[in-house]
Amino acid sequence: MADYFETEDVVKGYDSGIVKRILSYLKPYRFLVVVTTLTLAVSTLGELAVPVLQQRIIDDAILARFLLLRTEVLADARLGQDTLESVETLLGKRGVLRIGDQCFVPQDQDTKIPGKVEEELRQKGILGDAQWYAFPCTPGEPAFEVVNKYGNFFIQGDTAAAILTKDLYTLPVRDRAVIRARDITALIRAVVFLLIILALVFGFTFIQTWTTTLLGQYVMKDIRLALFKKTASQSTAFLSRHPVGRIVTRLTGDVETINEFFTSVIVAFLKDLSVMAGALITLFVLSPRLAAVALCTMPPALAITAYSRIKARDAFRRQRTASSRVNSYLSERLSGVAVVQLFRGEKRSAREFGERNQELLDANLGEMYVFATFRPIVELLSIITVAVIIAVGSNLVLGLSLSLGVLIAFINLTGMFYGPVMDIAEKYTLLQSAMAGGERVFKLLDTDALIGDQGTHQVEVRGHIAFEDVYFSYKAGESILRGLNFTVNPGEMAAIVGYTGAGKTTITNVLARLWDIDAGTIRLDGIHLKDIPLNELRRSVLPVLQDVFLFSGTVADNIRLGLSLSDDQVAEAAQAVHAHEFISRLPNGYQTLLSEGATNISSGQRQLISFARVIAHNPAIVILDEATSSIDTETEHLIQLGIQRVLAGRTSIVIAHRLSTIRHANRILVLSEGRIVEQGTHEELIQRNSIYAGLYKLQYEEKQEEVEK
Repeated sequence: MADYFETEDVVKGYDSGIVKRILSYLKPYRFLVVVTTLTLAVSTLGELAVPVLQQRIIDDAILARFLLLRTEVLADARLGQDTLESVETLLGKRGVLRIGDQCFVPQDQDTKIPGKVEEELRQKGILGDAQWYAFPCTPGEPAFEVVNKYGNFFIQGDTAAAILTKDLYTLPVRDRAVIRARDITALIRAVVFLLIILALVFGFTFIQTWTTTLLGQYVMKDIRLALFKKTASQSTAFLSRHPVGRIVTRLTGDVETINEFFTSVIVAFLKDLSVMAGALITLFVLSPRLAAVALCTMPPALAITAYSRIKARDAFRRQRTASSRVNSYLSERLSGVAVVQLFRGEKRSAREFGERNQELLDANLGEMYVFATFRPIVELLSIITVAVIIAVGSNLVLGLSLSLGVLIAFINLTGMFYGPVMDIAEKYTLLQSAMAGGERVFKLLDTDALIGDQGTHQVEVRGHIAFEDVYFSYKAGESILRGLNFTVNPGEMAAIVGYTGAGKTTITNVLARLWDIDAGTIRLDGIHLKDIPLNELRRSVLPVLQDVFLFSGTVADNIRLGLSLSDDQVAEAAQAVHAHEFISRLPNGYQTLLSEGATNISSGQRQLISFARVIAHNPAIVILDEATSSIDTETEHLIQLGIQRVLAGRTSIVIAHRLSTIRHANRILVLSEGRIVEQGTHEELIQRNSIYAGLYKLQYEEKQEEVEK
């Protein structure tokens, strides 16, 4: 037996049309969308700011290295115009300290010297190779006293002083702390600022996660409601073609994949892409040369990601198909476990389930293999990239062309780039699943198989029914009703009998417009059925179906079924059909909870409750479709009394195999192959000695045999 899910696309590629339709459900929640976007942007910027701030802390407060720029020889050095302009710009930047004719330029991102300018300045002897530590220093400050104490080590001006870095670390710790007091203060401020940024990132990430989840839940609620309304209003023809399990899957599993689109896909994709783009931009801002080196190692990672995405999609498809096969087999075999046991099929079922279970195991292992291979490879490439950055960056740091803070920031930013690469590849299967789920959901929403409801003729139904040359078929070319003609007068009880498949139940379906006829006319009080609004029609025509369906809930709610009736009115309806007696004996009376399918009461009791429901709704026309076919003997008398009360004063059509229940009908219509072949009273049809008489004699003989036994 082919499984349903094997015929469906469980993984679908990206579809912009489906994405647009999903996003259209966000319109009522624009405020949440704006909040989510803003918090996503702030949290992403905060994450990118962390390595940059770390670079600042290292370069400006921890290392604080300076290069000596001899401005006294600039005029005689015959420098190029570009170099002179760069030097003039450099000397005007914040952080550059002048001591006499010498300038001390901090080695940080703000005062970075272009490569060609730096090379020319070194060749001319203007820019030194030694590392210095320069700091503001004025008389009266504690640092001024330390400078005077170790005067030979320092170059001192009116407002600043400088010392070679190697000499600085020969001073006592206490004196070094005095000299670097400003750096320590700046370091504390930077750390506090970093903590504030991390707290903001945490807070905004929390808000973004909360709003994203809220959006997903709201969208799921709206889509489920739209799906339910659409499905509940579809024609019986549509519902008969679509198994309940399939529709339930649409409203649950497929809608859940759309929720994952919001919570795990779209926001993650946006954040991952923005982090990757931000990391690359930041790399080039910090050091274009080192960023170019890092960029050369990234194409292999992107190629592997693309290949892994394809393999992951295939693995995911196999896993979903295998899972569906297992679920389908389990559902079928557990539902029919009694049949399996009676026909000694346990071993065969176990073997067949084992085969499907092995397929699922292999599919799961295949999916695990893809990710178990992909993640380590990407991590290896990330490590290789970091190693290359360290190798190249170290040479630049040793050559004083790059600060240590920038190198450390590069290492952190590289990790921030590769993390989203892995995340995007792993989320892509969720995206594809969401596309497939969205396609199935919107296909159901786009299905238009409604029973037309253009009727505007309001009528107080008296109960005159007329079938005029009615043709109907459930499937094209397989007619059930073939030119059916009959009338039922107001207040009359008409019984319809016939062999199985003659079309008896079909009359119920077309009279209540659960199905529309193919040709002919059905009139109610002279009005075409399609000219009467569906609500009015179904309030006036109420079938009691062959299989009584009661909802899980209280007995009273099943009698009310949407009406605003008081408890006394509910009890009155039950008393009218003799259901009050057994309901009163239930554990909680009318508030007794019925299980799913009302299996905690008997079939006869279910039938009595359905009769009470009819009395409560008070229709003009009642159709009893095999209403006594499943009644137990003990309650048959009560059922007969209930039927009499239900039919009293109403036009009724009774469809029954038990001919004894319709002997007193005003007219009996004998149906054969979709046509009326006999009609009359019970006595008239018996005297005619045709089809009805044959049916009656057959049932009478069967009853006699049962009595004799």
